[in-house]
Amino acid sequence: MLEEPVEPRRARGAAIVELSREDLELYGVDELELRIDSLQTEIGRTKAQLERKKAGRAAADAFFRLGGD
Repeated sequence: MLEEPVEPRRARGAAIVELSREDLELYGVDELELRIDSLQTEIGRTKAQLERKKAGRAAADAFFRLGGD
């Protein structure tokens, strides 16, 4: 059985760095608007994940505060 080669995992944040370096002059108005929509969707997704993590941290902090008294 042949195994497929495993590609190395990209570093965290590499995609956003790539996006920030992209030449926007090559895009038309419609493409730029679509790009903005996509980025706003990603911002929403990121904010939702941040809120989940904050809630998890707050729950853990509360648990350990109660358990430590």
